[in-house]
Amino acid sequence: MSSIADATTLAADRVLDRYRSFAVVGASPNPERSSHGVMGVLQRHGYTVIPVNPNAREVRGHHCYPDLPSIIEPVDVVDIFRRSEAAGAHVDEAIAIGAKAVWLQLGVIDEAAAQRARDAGLEVVMDRCPAIELGRRAGARLSA
Repeated sequence: MSSIADATTLAADRVLDRYRSFAVVGASPNPERSSHGVMGVLQRHGYTVIPVNPNAREVRGHHCYPDLPSIIEPVDVVDIFRRSEAAGAHVDEAIAIGAKAVWLQLGVIDEAAAQRARDAGLEVVMDRCPAIELGRRAGARLSA
């Protein structure tokens, strides 16, 4: 494993161990969308999920907020299910609301936004999926 992959795995583990609430930007009410499934995995692992999508009223039984600044409860992690070119604006919102970490999903890569988040003191996980990481961790515990 490369040192970048090792650092990303360590960051993912820290985020999953330390934080309990995930605002999911791009959350979809459509069960066939990845964001819908990942929210379910997070919920089954005991995390609080807060869906964010200006075009949805409810996702997985939770009120859906139109944007991050509208959320009225504390957010630990902002999980971004948006195209790379849209991710930076959500990273900036995450910084502004006082999130502790940003998680850019598989294929979502914005190095400049990630650096802004790090510079603001946030943990950053990029190009990874928390559902996959939770599975990796469970598999590692089973094989130990």
